[in-house]
Amino acid sequence: MKKTVLLIGTLDTKGDEYEYVRDLIALKGFEVVLIDGGVVGVPTVTPTFSAEVVADLGGNTLTALRGQHDRGLAMKVMSKGIAKLVDRLCLERDVVGVMGMGGSGGTALITHTMRQLPIGMPKLMVSTVASGDVHPYVGTKDITMMYSVVDVAGLNKISRRILGNAAGALIGMIEQEIPEVEDKPIIAASMFGVTTTCIENLKKHIEENGFELLVFHATGSGGQAMESLISDGFIKAVADVTTTELCDELVGGVLSAGPHRLEAAARQGIPQVVSCGALDMVNFGAMNTVPSKFANRTLYEHNANVTLMRTTAEECAELGKILSEKLNETTGPTTLFLPLKGVSAIDGEGQLFDSPEATEALFTSIRKHLNQNVVELIELDRHINDPEFAAAMATHLLSKLNE
Repeated sequence: MKKTVLLIGTLDTKGDEYEYVRDLIALKGFEVVLIDGGVVGVPTVTPTFSAEVVADLGGNTLTALRGQHDRGLAMKVMSKGIAKLVDRLCLERDVVGVMGMGGSGGTALITHTMRQLPIGMPKLMVSTVASGDVHPYVGTKDITMMYSVVDVAGLNKISRRILGNAAGALIGMIEQEIPEVEDKPIIAASMFGVTTTCIENLKKHIEENGFELLVFHATGSGGQAMESLISDGFIKAVADVTTTELCDELVGGVLSAGPHRLEAAARQGIPQVVSCGALDMVNFGAMNTVPSKFANRTLYEHNANVTLMRTTAEECAELGKILSEKLNETTGPTTLFLPLKGVSAIDGEGQLFDSPEATEALFTSIRKHLNQNVVELIELDRHINDPEFAAAMATHLLSKLNE
């Protein structure tokens, strides 16, 4: 079966660009499938799958979409249709890569499908918005975003070079051989700068026992990526040491992983050990970006671009409830470890975020709301970064994996 590359785009406005890229990729011996997601006009290059086909798969007709003049509806229908078509093509053909080109609308249309494709399949999006915040388009998948420099609105001296580079980059990703190594079962762990020592110690124990540790930085997107990989079945077990993203979701910080953080492992039923890493802090940008309503709170300038705010006793009590209720839904072996001497590097005795009242509120709330018939609770008279704490978490998790 010939290797197939999918080119997805709006061929009524960008047909010349797609024809150019199609021919470059075809010259390298690939079968190229053109999928048209355009609604307004007639495509200027003949697609392999027309906009009519895409609209039908999306649950509507192209004629109806054109008549309604509703861009939002058209985007939803065409996105759904493209996703269904690509899913079918991946089953029927040897699809080895996907590429698209466009502005903000086209980028949203195309990356909607890219985000549903497996990690590891080359995905490249040439976009006018690639120099800004691309999180809404990339999400937690390995989509390569390439800035178009000029608008994707015709072929010229600049765009030919950019699009040629993009085609070459996609081909390079497809043809790159990955050296084979022994695959080890994967354990996921969450880390922040203030829990790094814990993860470094835990990593030694995990890897000495034949597992590979994937560490995710708890910066919102990191937590989302970890949850996504757990849901996709890549992860054997979880050491969720650093649950700080719950703070930002609750209080309004800038590093929230969304409302579904700490749910995938419970849903998948895989073994997990969990702790309260960095539940003492909410994250903001530079000091002058902290909302004025927090002016009287305890703030710490972690660096020029990151300001940490100490969570209050009231917030910690709510965090304990949220954490417990999420873990109570687990369908697999789950243990919550409490580090009674501090939950972060700046929460130890005498440190800036040392607040016995807030810490006790957190632990008391957990003891109250955690269903200990479902979730095991282990309290250690240790700081989260003490080597003994990491060893205890690692040993416990490994024992569950060996049962």
